[in-house]
Amino acid sequence: MRQDLELEAIIEDYLNGKLTPEERAAFEQLRSNDQMVDHKVVAHKVFLESVNQYANIMKLKEQMDVAHAQIDVASLTEELKPHPSKLVRLWRNNRSAVAVAASFILLSLIALNSYNESRKQEGNFAAMSKDVAQIKTTTNTLIRDIRSRKSNKTEAKPANFGGTGFAISGNGYILTNYHVIRSADSIYVQNNTGSYKVKSIYTDPVNDIAILKINDNSFDHLPSLPYTIKKGNSGVGEPVFTLGFPKDDIVLGDGYVSSKNGINGDTLAYQVAIPVNPGNSGGPLLDNNGNIVGIINGKENKTDGATFAVKSKYIMEALNAIPQDSLSKRVGYGKKSLLKGLKRDKQVEKIQDYVFMIKVYNNN
Repeated sequence: MRQDLELEAIIEDYLNGKLTPEERAAFEQLRSNDQMVDHKVVAHKVFLESVNQYANIMKLKEQMDVAHAQIDVASLTEELKPHPSKLVRLWRNNRSAVAVAASFILLSLIALNSYNESRKQEGNFAAMSKDVAQIKTTTNTLIRDIRSRKSNKTEAKPANFGGTGFAISGNGYILTNYHVIRSADSIYVQNNTGSYKVKSIYTDPVNDIAILKINDNSFDHLPSLPYTIKKGNSGVGEPVFTLGFPKDDIVLGDGYVSSKNGINGDTLAYQVAIPVNPGNSGGPLLDNNGNIVGIINGKENKTDGATFAVKSKYIMEALNAIPQDSLSKRVGYGKKSLLKGLKRDKQVEKIQDYVFMIKVYNNN
């Protein structure tokens, strides 16, 4: 607890420019090496900005109250008549106070609008889990949970919502977004080979990552993964593509990395120029060489093609953080890409069996 308080004090001094050049350089080095510290800096900066905005609004309110107190409302009411000459006299006698009050009202409206716009920024980021209840039921409707069926064979209910996931090993481990499976009572995944029941074995709400494990006797192991997980960063302008399930069929999206940071400078994610839709959440983002560089997790509401993807380094952190007692076998993610040098259609052909539609059921 004491270390946390000391770190918060240093972060506040850093943001307020109170550190010496040597201290600032050392702290920035720590921030670049420790993502947790970097996250705390971003969160504290947003907090301080909100506090300052609120303080400015309160200051304006106090100034408006002072200006209002200087106006003799009773006298103005008594003297106010429809005759133009009285209005002119009223303005001449009180124009200073009225002008001040009007100025403060205008400034207050501008500040409130700015504050509300800043508060709306969170809403600009849209997670893209899909309302599967609106999707037409197909022949691929899940039928494998036989133990939960009643003797009269009730029909399977449509999923409440869903998204996309992709294999991170051949033995049934699948990666997706936390927001896709949050509050789920049961989860199924589906690809070209069939539909399978899965269970969640690890979740990271902060980084919006969840790891699932296929828990179905009908599942046969996948061949070795044709892609790898990239350990380094991707640069602006680097070509990337994604596969996902905004509808019943798998959909390809092509584009490029447009920014190294996500919305509001969030270092957790890349911004990529790929149009996406609800259902793409949890889909893999790959470079041309077949390296997983991120996982699609949202988009900017007001900007077409501004999509965000959690960086691959956080995928690696999630894999390393899985409790050992949750693993039936080691997560053997790919070590070598088989996609390098292939045309896009051939890359998709090799990948598509490793990308899953995720269907989430909630009984409430």
